[in-house]
Amino acid sequence: TKDVLIFSVASNLLQGWGKVIKDQTINNGPSLTFKIVVFLFILFAASLVAKIVTQIISKTVRASKLQFSQLLQDFFISLSSKVVFAVGLLIALSQLGFELGPLLAGFGIAGVIIGFALQDTLSNFASGMMILIYRPFDVGDLINAANVTGRVSHMSLVSTTIKTLDNQRLIVPNNKIWGDTINNITAEHQRRVDMTFGISYSDNIEHAETILKNIVEQHPKVQAHPEPIVKLHTLGESSVDFIVRPWVTPDDYWEVYWDITRAVKIRFDAEGISIPFPQRDVHIYQK
Repeated sequence: TKDVLIFSVASNLLQGWGKVIKDQTINNGPSLTFKIVVFLFILFAASLVAKIVTQIISKTVRASKLQFSQLLQDFFISLSSKVVFAVGLLIALSQLGFELGPLLAGFGIAGVIIGFALQDTLSNFASGMMILIYRPFDVGDLINAANVTGRVSHMSLVSTTIKTLDNQRLIVPNNKIWGDTINNITAEHQRRVDMTFGISYSDNIEHAETILKNIVEQHPKVQAHPEPIVKLHTLGESSVDFIVRPWVTPDDYWEVYWDITRAVKIRFDAEGISIPFPQRDVHIYQK
């Protein structure tokens, strides 16, 4: 009503509210202060316990004979600290007079609402859990996934950080990786280098085969077992094609590939062996 706009009425209302606040402070102030102190003390104790538990879990999972992946180690370490602090927070809230039952029910309802709003994020989380369980790769592995080739520098339950060979940092969602073919290049200790070299039909086949074998066997990073393969493969339209397949470690793949390709060109030129290339004869008729 219009009487509320009168200054004396508003002043009386403020004085009444102030008296109520004063009485509540006098009557409940000490107990409320004590509850707040207990609340803060429980949070502080929970944070200390969380740090201690994190250190214990960290030493346990890293010294375990189960050989946990880096992602699984980080998951256990992070989860342990958060669980301990969450339990401490619930205990602290109960000291302030909060009912935990309705509070947990409210968290459940909020979780359902957030779940519908963050479906893509939950999909990434589920894919991260699958990667965590099946361990198709780990931190430091060279992989090809989601049309990205690079070395895994960091992993989480939502995304994977890949550093490409030209030193670019790409953050790929886990559902993109799990829903595609995953090629873990460094998972095996050996990798075969597949190369093809062609010679002319007029060149000596045995001589070219001997040169290729010598080049492969003399390379210091080519492994003796399994034995390298040098065989005549196909008779092409304009060349006789040899396959050259040495075995190397994954880290030496490209170095061996480039070295052998260069050495073959130099030796073939020195030995007079030609490397055919596509040619086309054009005939011009004048009337």
